[in-house]
Amino acid sequence: MTRRVFMMTPVFMTPAMLAAASQGPRLGVDIFSIRSQNWTPFESLDYCARLGAKLVHFSEIRFLGAGGLDEENLRRVRAHAQKLGIDVEIGMRSCCPTSTMFDPKLGTAEEQLTRMVEAARVVGSPIVRTVLGSSADRNPIERHIESTVRVLRNVRSRAMDLGIRIAIENHAGDMQARELKSLVEAAGKEFVGVCLDSGNPLWTLEDPHLTLETLSPYVLTAHFRDSAVWRVPEGAAVAWVRMGEGNVGIAEYIAKFRRLCPDRAITHEIIVTNARVFPYLDPKFWETYRNQPAWEFARFLKLAESGTRREPRPAVQGAEALERERADLEASVTFTRNILNL
Repeated sequence: MTRRVFMMTPVFMTPAMLAAASQGPRLGVDIFSIRSQNWTPFESLDYCARLGAKLVHFSEIRFLGAGGLDEENLRRVRAHAQKLGIDVEIGMRSCCPTSTMFDPKLGTAEEQLTRMVEAARVVGSPIVRTVLGSSADRNPIERHIESTVRVLRNVRSRAMDLGIRIAIENHAGDMQARELKSLVEAAGKEFVGVCLDSGNPLWTLEDPHLTLETLSPYVLTAHFRDSAVWRVPEGAAVAWVRMGEGNVGIAEYIAKFRRLCPDRAITHEIIVTNARVFPYLDPKFWETYRNQPAWEFARFLKLAESGTRREPRPAVQGAEALERERADLEASVTFTRNILNL
């Protein structure tokens, strides 16, 4: 069985996914986009339905509400989503026991991931999204990749039995594309794939288009977010912005994603930030990037050279901050709809 035939089998395809090729691209929302609203999962689903979302991605357990992974809560979330014609995906934070992000109070990595796999089956999610860690884990990243691979292999049997796949995100500066590719292949691509995030590559000095090109064969789900990058005296600055306001070619990225991953939803994870500086002109900065090929960095540098400085976004609080968060998502969904002629 070829990989494409395997990926398109009914075990891993919900009804909306099976119909995607004929109905056009599905739009989705990662609840992290509205993380500050403090809504129940049912309120979040209702809001996403009003935006026209066909997929809602509960990327962390907290977004499932007070009921969390309780089976009755999951069944209620599933039923409400089905009533709205929405597919559901769920996820957790770090599954890497050596990561600075891992929370051992919740049990071993295997226990946490097994609970998530079983919860995914109940709620109707074909995948469990998880992460290795963050940029704090890059020295050395190889150690954490090995730890994650061991955990994944230990839950392989349960995941395969339930027909659930594990989607590892390129997350918060933890892994470059070739590193995540090596993790997936070492763990077993028959049950492990990628949650592709378009905003995080710049946090690893990587062109998002390179990340997509490298990881597209392994993509199970995706996060879409636009970014701006520009040169500063120390190296480069990166800010996450609304869709259409960056300089990484997000419209071309969407078109490329549709060609390379035609059965995957375009799910918005909108986070708008002020600049984060990457001081790559300091030799010490490269201690965690010693294996990056020059040609890859050159692609990142070309993007940085094309950018212009962005003024900091004024801070807001309270109701104004909540309104801005929703506005950022809504403007981004509108941009994507216009790009796709939806």
